[in-house]
Amino acid sequence: MKKTYQMEDLDCASCAAKMESAVAKLSGVKSCSISYMTQKITIETESDDQGELMKEIVRLCRKVEPDCRIKL
Repeated sequence: MKKTYQMEDLDCASCAAKMESAVAKLSGVKSCSISYMTQKITIETESDDQGELMKEIVRLCRKVEPDCRIKL
């Protein structure tokens, strides 16, 4: 399942690249793309249920940039 979420307070392209790399390595994630310009994250997963996986993705993104939020 492929889904796009709006991000808030993503401050730099370097942080976006770090987040994208970390999320792409998660088990169950087929692909991940984060656009600093549009402040969006697009995630393709193996399962239709992204609930638990999204919790881990949010945690990883906040680890890189604590003020960044993903609107679920």
